[in-house]
Amino acid sequence: MTQRTANCSSRWPLWLRRGPCEAVAMVLIGLGVVMLMQPLSVLLYGYSFVTILVGTLGFVIVSHFPD
Repeated sequence: MTQRTANCSSRWPLWLRRGPCEAVAMVLIGLGVVMLMQPLSVLLYGYSFVTILVGTLGFVIVSHFPD
């Protein structure tokens, strides 16, 4: 059973592994927070919630990917 699980997880491309995808999701969350707190652009402020939401949903989905 362990052998089969190891073989299935090795079929995933390297860019779809948990580590890189979690890093992208965390960068999106951080970018959204920076966009939320900046005082210069109302447009960036308007898209900050969407950016944080996409990053959070991405992190939740990516947390189920293989290591």
